[in-house]
Amino acid sequence: MTRTSTSAPADQQRDAMNEPRGVVTAILWAGGWLAAVIAVAVTAISAATALKLTGVPDPGPITTYGLPMLTAIGEFAAAIALGSAVFAAFFVPPQTDHVLDVGGYRAIRIAATASLVWSVCAVLLMPLAASEVSGSPLSEAILPKNLMTAYGQVAEVRTWFWTAVFALVAAMVARIILKWGLTTIVIGFVVLSLMPSALAGHSSAGGDHDVATNSLILHIVGATLWLGGLAAVVVYALSSGKWRALAVRRFSRVAFWCILVVGASGVINALVRVPIGELFDDTYGRLVVGKIVALAVLGALGAWHRRVTIAQLESEERPSLFVRFGLVELMVFAATFGLAVGLSRTPPPLIDTSEISTTKNAIGYDLAGPPTFVRFLTDWRFDLIFGTAAIVLAVVYLRGVIRLRRRGDDWPVGRTFAFLLGCLLLLLATSSGLGRYAPAMFSVHMISHMLMSMMIPVLLILGGPVTLALRALPPAGRGNPPGPREWIQTGVHSGYSKFITHPLFASVMFVGSFYILYLGGVYEAVVQYHAAHLLMNLHFLLSGYLFYWLVIGIDPAPRNVAPPAKLGIVLGSLPFHAFFGIALMMTSAVIAESYYRGLQLPWNYDLFADQRVGGGIAWAAGEIPLVVIMLALLVQWQKSDTRQARRYDRNAERDHDSELESYNDMLRELNKRS
Repeated sequence: MTRTSTSAPADQQRDAMNEPRGVVTAILWAGGWLAAVIAVAVTAISAATALKLTGVPDPGPITTYGLPMLTAIGEFAAAIALGSAVFAAFFVPPQTDHVLDVGGYRAIRIAATASLVWSVCAVLLMPLAASEVSGSPLSEAILPKNLMTAYGQVAEVRTWFWTAVFALVAAMVARIILKWGLTTIVIGFVVLSLMPSALAGHSSAGGDHDVATNSLILHIVGATLWLGGLAAVVVYALSSGKWRALAVRRFSRVAFWCILVVGASGVINALVRVPIGELFDDTYGRLVVGKIVALAVLGALGAWHRRVTIAQLESEERPSLFVRFGLVELMVFAATFGLAVGLSRTPPPLIDTSEISTTKNAIGYDLAGPPTFVRFLTDWRFDLIFGTAAIVLAVVYLRGVIRLRRRGDDWPVGRTFAFLLGCLLLLLATSSGLGRYAPAMFSVHMISHMLMSMMIPVLLILGGPVTLALRALPPAGRGNPPGPREWIQTGVHSGYSKFITHPLFASVMFVGSFYILYLGGVYEAVVQYHAAHLLMNLHFLLSGYLFYWLVIGIDPAPRNVAPPAKLGIVLGSLPFHAFFGIALMMTSAVIAESYYRGLQLPWNYDLFADQRVGGGIAWAAGEIPLVVIMLALLVQWQKSDTRQARRYDRNAERDHDSELESYNDMLRELNKRS
């Protein structure tokens, strides 16, 4: 403990060390067990119906009620882990040497313990899931031989295995880190640990499962961050931490957006599973209504906190009012988590699957006919992940531009146009007819892929979003806690950024992934999963953005690469992209043939010819970005020479051209000697 707090003020150390550890532990465990009790009670209502619908033998009460109990405790622990890690990263400032202060250090230690609890719960849930699916008692499912067999055959067992792995990594990293910047690694792995369960369950199959899965991802992450952040600030306020008012204000802003995300995504997810007219006719629907009421209560408590208790924190030495109402809100939230777990164990209303086509069951929706230009423009299906991201990015960017304009500063119109055009293309690539047909046809998928990796990142990079943020966000000021502007600067110049912007790494991630994904068999193995399409789109965007940030980026970068070197990187990388397209056109077998034939689309087309079209698109897609890149490099090269010439002229004026005079003196001396 002393290693992390040697430079902290003495009063701050005393505040954190006086934290009642036993009280904090009791509060967190009480919340977890309250969630578990609610989950078990809700599960008991529909346990018999669930067994009847699945048609498997009763595995016994240990499995039936142990599953919701451990799930509730584990998910509550995951929320504590995520909220504590975010608290250490963003809610309280580090010390001047970027080592966590005492409050941040305590929070990251809580995150380590909570992640370990989440991992242990996930490991225990593996045999319970195998027992439930097989209908065998837990004493049989827990045998190593049966458990290994279940891992290969039962998706739920694999879900909990990967949850345990990600949570364990988060726990180990959180246990050993001391630096403030490394807390983002813990955040990343805790979020990853939530993804397996978010991609499974009621939302992962059947019609409209794409909308249901995307909404569930947003819902789980938003609710987990909301609950965990609340627990972290309550614990910190209970110890009268020095930065409690700042931490609560920052959490309040995060909680506001979490409320919006959780509410909207929850309504969308519920409507996919239950028609609005049947909410009160079924146990599942009534539980959905109860969850909506609980979220409304939480929103009201949060609004009351924003109005009353935040101001009170500034004046009270012991923030008793905030802590009391925060504890009430925390317990309501724990009960809501338990209700959500019970809801996930309750069978949704039966749907007549005879009316669901093979295509809809595979990709979530039907397609009216073969793709046409008109259908690309008019046949929309909004992507809740990337479509929302495109709109949010555009709005945030415009807010930054407007803030600069109001301040009297200029911002190039061309940069604004480029960034907004990139956001528009992102929306079109994922939510228009292109996004709708991409999972069903390889050629359309390749169009979307090329836009996501080749064109959209170029436009976003040319918009200079980091430069805009650094100019629009106010600096924290000397002696004040770092804010968003300082976080961005630290991230840009971190060791991690220097690693990923190495030319070799960025080039391999950008071009090499094409060969591994399509020619290495990865695409064929994962194309049937909705999660794979989300990860592919994310990879295309990030790898393209990283590569173009290196070669044409106008934003601050951790590496200074000269224009000739940038040109060499482009000329050395893009030919491999063209070769990939040619190799794709020359393949003798159809990639993912069984998947595309299994879709049973309502029109006939040649899969091999469609794949050759996709290869041609990949081969030709690099031409337009190449022209843009060359123009941008020429402009940057010219500006670099101009800046260098001006710098030389200023130095010459300042020292009366001493460098030239020294050179002439050297020549005169050599002439005398000769």
